[in-house]
Amino acid sequence: MRTQVTELPDSRVRVEVGVEPEAVKQRMERAAKALARDMRVPGFRKGKVPPQLVIQRLGREAVLEQAFQDALPEWYERAVMEAGISPVGSPQLNIEQLPAEGEELEFSFEIGVRPRAELGEYKGLEVGREEAEVDEEIVDRELERLREGFGSLNPVDRAAQSGDIVVIDYEGTVDGEPFEGSEGKDFAIELGAENLLPEFDKAITGLKAGDETEVEVEFPDDHKPDELAGKQGKFTVKVKEVREKELPELDDDFAQLASEFDTLEELRADIRERVERVLEQRADAEFREAAVEAAIANAKIELPHDIVHARAHELWEQLERSLAARGIDPQTYARMQGKDRHELITESEEAAERQLRREATLEAIADAEGIDPTDEELIEALGPGEGKESPEKILERLKKSGRDALLRQEVRMRKAAELVADSAKPIPKAQAEAREALWTPEKEEAGGASEGDAGGEAESGKLWTPDS
Repeated sequence: MRTQVTELPDSRVRVEVGVEPEAVKQRMERAAKALARDMRVPGFRKGKVPPQLVIQRLGREAVLEQAFQDALPEWYERAVMEAGISPVGSPQLNIEQLPAEGEELEFSFEIGVRPRAELGEYKGLEVGREEAEVDEEIVDRELERLREGFGSLNPVDRAAQSGDIVVIDYEGTVDGEPFEGSEGKDFAIELGAENLLPEFDKAITGLKAGDETEVEVEFPDDHKPDELAGKQGKFTVKVKEVREKELPELDDDFAQLASEFDTLEELRADIRERVERVLEQRADAEFREAAVEAAIANAKIELPHDIVHARAHELWEQLERSLAARGIDPQTYARMQGKDRHELITESEEAAERQLRREATLEAIADAEGIDPTDEELIEALGPGEGKESPEKILERLKKSGRDALLRQEVRMRKAAELVADSAKPIPKAQAEAREALWTPEKEEAGGASEGDAGGEAESGKLWTPDS
């Protein structure tokens, strides 16, 4: 295949493609065999008509047109990979005429591409990092959760109060009619729980075993299922049992029951250490992401709205495929959001712009740093493989079809992000936030400090420098 790329305005390109005569001939023969399945020719069984006879009967142009339609998705994908472009949106296809026998098939397409980034500073950036300080309230909550797991529920002969588990039978109606899930037997609810409708909580609090009551509820607008959302319901409730939670004392005996530690203080120290480890991991992930975001903010990227909107379309189509795979109708999903498809795509534009800026910046960094993933890195990115096929075999298959380019690009961008994050210098989060408050793009464009600022700072044209 031959490809030639011409850059157009607004992050678009035209790709001219030439397909070798031999490849065209092979696709014509494949198309002829497919067309032969429905042909009846005297002397031949159905589906066994030779390709040349099919071409003779239907005409070369008709078979060639069918071959082109069948092969176009594969040829387009190969042309994109050969041209080395990162397409955004759908292509505008053009084919002027089909070739004569033995000639190259030529077609072209125009398509949006990922914009290029003009890099600013991206290495050695000073980025705020949160200190992993463990609040003792978190330790207390984790201890309480552990304590709840070792608690017991004991029936009591008294009025139900917040925190009790109440076992009820209930029957409900909406507009005088029962509905799915409107009846329950031996149903346990916890008074004071966040997921309990407030009307139920209020009506059952103070009742004893054997008491009955009627409860009128108004289902919230976001209630599931949707059929009940915003409607009035009426329930008849009978209290069958009130159970009181009995929790073990928080002492050394509890520590020995709930863990391998001998004392409560040792258990607290272990919880504190585990929480600190989680907070450290979260702080490190946020710091690394903030470093990449800082590099993106330093880059200059022209983003035409048509390219952003095209990427937003792609994001929505990905979501549609994901919903359909889970058995959810995309149109039903859109109605649940109270919006139509166009509105949801428009709402996706902000995410599309962020994604494009990130990709453009990381691609530019990978180019600037000469990042070229090794086969070992590609194999590692493929993971354990698929079924009995090893990652080495998968990579070999991808290379033969030319489809290793997408994997290579993904690894390049990941390594570019790692380079930025690894070189970044952590500073206290408060210091970073103070800098952000003092420096804005508007102040930089205005020429720096105002008249009331210190002379030295005013001359520099900025309110802070990396050394400050």
